Formats: sequence, structure tokens, C-alpha cells
Amino acid sequence: MMARLHALALVFLWGLVGSWIVLAHAEVDREKLLTEPGIYGTFAVFELDDKWGWLEPSTRIARLATLKGVVEQHREHVAIDVYLLRGLSDQADVLFRIHATELRNAQEFLLDLQSSRFGKHLEPVRVMHGLTKKPNYVPGFSDQIKTDLKSPSEAGEKPYAIVIPIKKSAEWWGLDQEKRTTLMQEHTAATLPFLKTIKRKLYHSSGLNDIDFITYFETSSLEDFHSLVLSLEKVKEFEYTRQFGNPTLLGTVQSLDEIIEILAQ
Repeated sequence: MMARLHALALVFLWGLVGSWIVLAHAEVDREKLLTEPGIYGTFAVFELDDKWGWLEPSTRIARLATLKGVVEQHREHVAIDVYLLRGLSDQADVLFRIHATELRNAQEFLLDLQSSRFGKHLEPVRVMHGLTKKPNYVPGFSDQIKTDLKSPSEAGEKPYAIVIPIKKSAEWWGLDQEKRTTLMQEHTAATLPFLKTIKRKLYHSSGLNDIDFITYFETSSLEDFHSLVLSLEKVKEFEYTRQFGNPTLLGTVQSLDEIIEILAQ
């Protein structure tokens, strides 16, 4: 209980300090980074070391303050989202999703994060990079599917986040554009019943990682997401998939202050 009160006090304090920092450093255009093509997305997964659990609550709070400081310091150049993986993903506690127009800006944030007093307790699990692009296949889809893809998502929170890396086979890349478009139209048709409860974002990773794509999802219904994956495994396009997951990351969408409060306890 005392740790929770300390954490809440920390959140309040940093709310005041953070306001000053934002005034000193203009925040990056988050909407632009999350919607436009040509933006780099970095997914950095960490596990807290064994020493973290043995620290006094006051010490944990002080070190978590440096986390907030690093995030605020870099908001001028990158958009940062933090997710709590602990309890839902194997050997992982937190995920940072970072969007930037230049990949080196994400690198600078991660370097400062890992050199901070809190970052000294972070053990890297996985780092993946991708690039957002304009849709490759949608222009070749039927008019009906193009219309269906514009259906709005359900209003309200989508508290779960899932990240799945994907690698395609050499045979996939050997297909001509028309054949791949036909297969992806079938793939897309299978996703249409789930558009209301599941939001999706795709990152192209070939040449940046040992994978080809990073798929990011937010959902209010894990049951619907389970059904979506089962549906996608049945389409012909899936036969060209060499890696699906490994790891699959499952976590909850949390504000930075909420995560600080949880990790401080």
C-alpha cells in the first residue's frame, strides 16, 4: 500500500515536471508518425533483472523517475508507447514501441534508456525494426473489399496489444505481383469480420531484421483475435509463411504513469 502511494506521488510530481519539459521541447507530431508511410517502427522488449525485486520501494520509485525523464527528453523526435507484458508473455516485462522518421532517433532513445538508472535493470529480450509503407496490394483488390476495409473500428478502449513477427518463404517472393495480389485479397477477406474489434498495423522489415514483417494488433476481444488467427491459417497465402510469431508478444495497453505505478510496487 505504501509503495502504491509513493508511486502515485511520483506520477503527480512528474506530471508537474513533465509539463515544464514539454514547454522546453516541442512534442513530435504523433498523429503523423502513426499514420503516414515511410516511418520507422521499433519494438524493443525487455525483462527486469533479478535485482529489481529486491530493491526498496523508494529506490524503485527513484529509478523509475529516470524512465519518465528519458521518455520526456526524447518526445521531440520520437513517439513512444509502452506496454506491460509481465504475466502475459514469457520472459518479458515491458515493450517499447517507438516511431521515428529517422531510425537513429529510436537508437538514441534506447541508448539513453539503457544507460539510465532504471535502464540498468533492463535485460534486452528482442529488438525489431520495421518501416511503414503504402499498401502494396489493396489497389488491385475488388471495389467491394476496398469499401469494406473502410469500415470504422468499434469505439472504446482496446486494452490488449499483440505483436507477431512474420517471415515469408522464397517461393512467396518468387510469385508475380498479380498472383500475390490474388492471395492477399483472400487473406484480407478473411479479416473483414474482425475489423470492428481488432485494429492492425503492418511494418515491413526485410533487410532490417531476419524477418519480413512485424504485425501489430490492438483488440478488445482476445476471443475474436484467436478466431482471426485461425481464419488466416486456412487461407492459401499462409502456406508461404515460414515464421509466424516466435515470439508472439501479448501485453496490455497502459499509460507510462500506470506502468510506473505497477513496477514501483
